[in-house]
Amino acid sequence: MADAAPVEVTVALDGADGCIAHARHRTSDFLALAESAPGRPVPVRTLELAQLVVSELVTNALKYAPGPVLLHLGAADGVLEIEVWDSDPALPLARPADAGRVGQHGLEIVLAVATDVEARREPVGKRITARLALSD
Repeated sequence: MADAAPVEVTVALDGADGCIAHARHRTSDFLALAESAPGRPVPVRTLELAQLVVSELVTNALKYAPGPVLLHLGAADGVLEIEVWDSDPALPLARPADAGRVGQHGLEIVLAVATDVEARREPVGKRITARLALSD
């Protein structure tokens, strides 16, 4: 049975207090909507991983890029796509694992839990895309 039509939403984030929590809540709301579509059950583990990925990507965007951040969520063909755009064209680099390092583990975490991660420059800034399976 084919999936229903894709579900998607874009959220503009301005960096104000609470915007990372807002991004996580919007992700939860989005997955509840995706779950209501026929044939798209969303396990709790997927919700938790999605919120973790959103939190890490949005935090990095707000920390390292000036200006607004866009969060785009899409669900189609059993995959959740999380895209975060920011205004800085510099692509992130995963640092080697170092249990003694304090902080700067965000991209490592995203790479560990996502099925696929892509970073690409845009005409303005960059877009980081992480994909998660919508089912276990």
